[in-house]
Amino acid sequence: MRFATLFCVLLLLLRFGLFVESIIVPVDFLALQAIRKSLDDLPGSNFFDSWDFTSDPCNFAGVYCDGDKVTALNLGDPRAGSPGLSGRIDPAIGKLSSLTELSIVPGRIMGSLPHTISQSKNLRFLAITRNFLSGEIPASLGELRGLKTLDLSYNQLTGSIPPSVGSLPELSNLILCHNHLNGSIPQFLSQTLTRIDLKRNNLTGVISPTSLPPSLQYLSLAWNHLTGPVNRVLLRLNQLNYLDLSLNRFTGAIPGQIFTFPITNLQLQRNFFYGVIQPANQVTIPTVDLSYNRFSGELSPLLSNVQNLYLNNNRFTGQVPVSFVDRLLASSIQTLYLQHNFFTGIQISPAADIPVSSSLCLQYNCMVLPVQTPCPVKAGFQKTRPTTQCNEWRG
Repeated sequence: MRFATLFCVLLLLLRFGLFVESIIVPVDFLALQAIRKSLDDLPGSNFFDSWDFTSDPCNFAGVYCDGDKVTALNLGDPRAGSPGLSGRIDPAIGKLSSLTELSIVPGRIMGSLPHTISQSKNLRFLAITRNFLSGEIPASLGELRGLKTLDLSYNQLTGSIPPSVGSLPELSNLILCHNHLNGSIPQFLSQTLTRIDLKRNNLTGVISPTSLPPSLQYLSLAWNHLTGPVNRVLLRLNQLNYLDLSLNRFTGAIPGQIFTFPITNLQLQRNFFYGVIQPANQVTIPTVDLSYNRFSGELSPLLSNVQNLYLNNNRFTGQVPVSFVDRLLASSIQTLYLQHNFFTGIQISPAADIPVSSSLCLQYNCMVLPVQTPCPVKAGFQKTRPTTQCNEWRG
């Protein structure tokens, strides 16, 4: 039966005179037909207008060939604001044995990601974002040993991240943010992995100290339900330049050594960290945001080298080091938010002339405010923390 089908395809190609310089193999021809039947242009899109199977498929929009094999599929109009495609991904996608790249523009692609995609053993790049993919991530993706980028962000995927995905040896970019994934974060074995973005999922559990490779430069785990300490995890990640752990349930202290890494953005908002921030050396990070946590202890003078420092809504105590005042008045600190803590004092003159380019907020601490400065609306209207709370916290 299969031979008869292929024979008919060959006759069709002969009839229309398509045996010219570049004719794809019949298997790829049939696969493209199945893919076309399962997808449609959304209103306003004309992407499939060029998909006329009486002509050479290698000239179709989004189809790229090497000889008689399809090597890349970029489905949908890539221009910003284009309507995209609708339908489902046909399992015949796995018949494209030489496929190295598959991408689908944002649209209304529904259903699950076919398990057969793992049959495209040469796949290096897989990106289907901002659609409506549902179901679980196929564990069979772990068979794509050369896969470098996996981007399934902004879909409706459920289930856990398969351990087989973590075992991909060549993986460089894993972007699964804005889905409904649950379970724990698997161990990643690739030593070339530089980007992990798993924010806005339902991930739970503790991150193993060895689960993330030292090669990571970008790590976002925000808006999940992750728990446990992260100090041993972060100490291994000495190449980070972006870190966002906000809105989780992490506990424990933050290792001071991470403040000597070349991180350009650090966000640890709204967690449940307990412990003292203990920088080991001078901080080199332009912006540090540790707001909305449960950090405690006294403030290290080393943090005064940060240009924008957000320490509000924690449990810091003691005097604010004088180095912060000196650098604030010298315009070296642009933002210093210390509101909603338990600080007991700061050595700044009431007549001090704070530069217009600098912002200082001291509201709701255990001290009488020595200077009146504008604060964010979220800081509230109470200037000083109630004495009962201050005494209770000291106790």
